[in-house]
Amino acid sequence: RFSEFSRTSSNMAAIMAARGQRQVQDFDFFVVVDFEATCVKDARIFPQEIIEFPAVLVDGATGRIESAFRRYVRPKHHPVLTQFCRELTGIRQEDVDGGVELGEALWMHDSWLKAATAGAGSLAVVTWGDWDCRTMLESECRFKGIEKPSYFDRWINLRVPFQAALGGGGRVTLQEAVRAAGLDWEGRLHCGLDDARKTARLLVELMLRGVKMTITGSLASPPPIHQKQQLPQLLPSSYMISPCGGSPGTCFCYCRVPTRGGVVSVPGPMQGKCFFGCGNWTPAMGPVCPYFVWTN
Repeated sequence: RFSEFSRTSSNMAAIMAARGQRQVQDFDFFVVVDFEATCVKDARIFPQEIIEFPAVLVDGATGRIESAFRRYVRPKHHPVLTQFCRELTGIRQEDVDGGVELGEALWMHDSWLKAATAGAGSLAVVTWGDWDCRTMLESECRFKGIEKPSYFDRWINLRVPFQAALGGGGRVTLQEAVRAAGLDWEGRLHCGLDDARKTARLLVELMLRGVKMTITGSLASPPPIHQKQQLPQLLPSSYMISPCGGSPGTCFCYCRVPTRGGVVSVPGPMQGKCFFGCGNWTPAMGPVCPYFVWTN
């Protein structure tokens, strides 16, 4: 299936070369990622962990798909996938059992990327939405103490240039966007590699239409903290956020607001454990920043 995709990308490269309105991109390469993670039906799982790490490399000048990468990742805190997760993603229990830890997956991805690009040229990470880099990868690396390559700290949310070029309000899904661009929907929805391939096809289609890709999201460095009294107290000091009995009055997330606490209720090895996370978390939008620590 990947060889067919490569032939299609070669045709796209020829079309791009022939179109005069093609924009010269600021990046030599685009690396498209679409993580899949542990999940349960109709509930949140803490901590959520990446279980599929896929990437597709696109040449920024020609639109050619140069290479693809995939590693399954073995979750540590919820090692047994739920039936819902298996059915949603198509990932089997034996896939993650034979997978690698996230730190090793990051190292393997970085080695693949350096080999595929010959270690030269500028690159930008491309996602569909901000969840992959802003929330999922960043939060898991933080609570596991894993160092990740700095190129994951900024990215292009392809939904932004897609809506600028083709319109559509609200949260347009990848499937809707692919069809709106006149492309066929192929592969399995929520298979990380298939979704990364489709995002790459959409990226190339937007490039064909003369859209110039620019960075849309980045991780702001946590503000330097020298004295606790310099932090704004946006909630009364007596306000108790944590149901664990702790007081977060002097504990702030990266948003510079008091953290929000909770208890893992999903059955499993982490059930009953307490944590503090982003104080701006809402059920609809999730966390604003990736702050996350266990309290016991």
